[in-house]
Amino acid sequence: MSNRPLTAAGRLVPLLRAGLIAGIVIAAAAYPLVALTGLGAKATAHATEQKTRLLTTALPAETSYVYAPDGKTVLTMFYEEYRQYTKLSDMSPNIQQAIVAAEDSRFYQHHGVDPKGVARAFVSNARSGGSQGASTLTMQYVRMALRDSATTPKEVQEATQQTSLRKVKEMRMALDLEKEMSKEQIMERYLNSAYFGHRAYGIYAASEIFFSKTPKDLTPVEAATLAGLVKSPSEYDPADSDQKEATGRRDYVLDRMSQLGYLSPDSAAAAKSEPIRLKLTTPPHDCAAVAEKYNSWGFACDYLKNWWSAQPAFGANRLERMDKLRRGGYRIVLSIDPKIQEAAEKNVGSKEATGSPFANGIVVSEPGTGRVKAMAVNRTYSLDLSENPQSSNPEAGPKVKANYPNTVAPLLGGGDLAGYQAGSTFKMFPMLAALDSGMTLSTSFNAPYRYRSAVYDGWSPSNASGAMTGQQTMWSGFGKSVNTYFVWLEEKVGADRAVRLAEQLGLRWRTDVDRDHASPDKAKKWGAFTLGVSDATPLEMANAYAAIAADGRYCEAIPVQSIMNRDGTPTTYATPGGIHREVAKPRCRQVVSADAARAATDAARCPTGDTPARGSCGGWSTADSVRGTVGRPVAGKTGTTDSTRSAWFVGYTPELAAASFISDPDNPFNAVGDGQSQIPIKAVSETLRDGLKGTPTRQFTPPSDAIVG
Repeated sequence: MSNRPLTAAGRLVPLLRAGLIAGIVIAAAAYPLVALTGLGAKATAHATEQKTRLLTTALPAETSYVYAPDGKTVLTMFYEEYRQYTKLSDMSPNIQQAIVAAEDSRFYQHHGVDPKGVARAFVSNARSGGSQGASTLTMQYVRMALRDSATTPKEVQEATQQTSLRKVKEMRMALDLEKEMSKEQIMERYLNSAYFGHRAYGIYAASEIFFSKTPKDLTPVEAATLAGLVKSPSEYDPADSDQKEATGRRDYVLDRMSQLGYLSPDSAAAAKSEPIRLKLTTPPHDCAAVAEKYNSWGFACDYLKNWWSAQPAFGANRLERMDKLRRGGYRIVLSIDPKIQEAAEKNVGSKEATGSPFANGIVVSEPGTGRVKAMAVNRTYSLDLSENPQSSNPEAGPKVKANYPNTVAPLLGGGDLAGYQAGSTFKMFPMLAALDSGMTLSTSFNAPYRYRSAVYDGWSPSNASGAMTGQQTMWSGFGKSVNTYFVWLEEKVGADRAVRLAEQLGLRWRTDVDRDHASPDKAKKWGAFTLGVSDATPLEMANAYAAIAADGRYCEAIPVQSIMNRDGTPTTYATPGGIHREVAKPRCRQVVSADAARAATDAARCPTGDTPARGSCGGWSTADSVRGTVGRPVAGKTGTTDSTRSAWFVGYTPELAAASFISDPDNPFNAVGDGQSQIPIKAVSETLRDGLKGTPTRQFTPPSDAIVG
């Protein structure tokens, strides 16, 4: 007799000779084991071969973690199926033994399909009319892996539907899989794929959710409880008030462990005498689950989601990208700096002033990288709007809630909200465009109180004060925020050039009015652009001014410090040129010359009460307290709109750029008033002061003689 091991199909022969052949052939349509040895195997071989190869490499969906900058503090998680892949060596032998006892006692003897189990199931089903499945652990893993790797509803249905053809394919793939993978590998994959209830996918999640421990520390009683759940997570749920069914199932598993030699009879009896002691844990999910201690970080988390959904590196569309976030097992470290974030929270009064319709927010960006270092607003990040008052917008319905004290709206930018009119902070764009086109800081104009523009069809803007009338340069015009000087300057350089430059610095037009004015055929006539009639977000403005602080090098806003794949490697993307770069690395480009940016900074020192390196500010400025508060070289610009419906300040040092606003997000016509126009100035100057405390003072680089004029 040959000593060659029998195949799974070969092992059927003794069974068939034992008198089962007739019954199995008759029942082939309902239970297609025989198909493996005949025409069914041939019909399914080609269809399953490719999928079998896929299952040897495909890993189940895994939870993505979001960390604070220390890379250790978990802020929240994203998942559809809460799961963390765990190696078999990091699992207690108890759970491995318990799952074999509960689901497949001959796991280590068969080769993917258990002929004895199939025969037993057939006989039982024939006698009782039942539907025992006889699925081995390998077959169950095949089914779970096909389900988890499905990309369409049809594939999900094919992987889980109760049909003879599906069973044939499943058996064939199980046999093939065991030729490619060891029992240990299959066990590891199985325990990382199985569903245990309570959104716990895989043994790591189950151990944490039910017992608040790792799989390595599971006792026999705990392991038997979890293994018993796989058959029916809802029926045997130990978290139910009545644990009768769960206890009965656990005791069955303990008895089977004893019968298989994993536990002594005495140990099994002692284990069965113990009650099921749970220590339930609810893992955080999505941004609303950020711990109360880090509540304000919820807005940065929300920005992360919006940023992620726009990154081609994670898929072709928003749906694919968010699916990757929830299933890809990424390790994401936010770029938020705890020290700067704490300063921002304190200085916008987010803890004390959440009960105001006027949102006061701030965003801090890092020049040279675009990394967002702080996002804070006087709101509580929460989905619960039940205690919010009615919206201040008279056109809103009576059931529409206001955005305070609780909101998850992206008030700071990064989402689909248009933002707020930014006022004279926009004067930076025509000035920078003029400097980059060859004009000098000394460019002079005798600015009247009211200026009639021939270029803009007779439009006649005026200054905020008669004291602004007179000869102005870029230094004094910017420091005093002289409207008529900047309308004249915009005429010289071209409003369309200022608009295009703002776009290069990251601004986007989100309202129909702004898009219309910014269109190529109308931008040349958008004279009011320099007065900040367009909406912008603090995220955009902080990042645009950060580019000026970085000598004209614009870096896209980015909310992360690092993103790692589930295998510990950095997440990369392919550029149009085919170069692979890390997704979390800064993406920068030179937008204007370094000299033009340095010149703009020199003029921008005038509004803050700082002293420019080369020129004169003209005796006074709009925010002369900033330099004294920050205590180091600082540049920036104030901005208010008609009737002070909103007020802004954008300020920067060589190290940080910050933009703060105050406005009513629900009703832009609800004016904040002149009395609150100092709030953004205070927020920015104090945040820069506190955030930079203890760091060396850096100086701005002066502009060249050529651009000074």
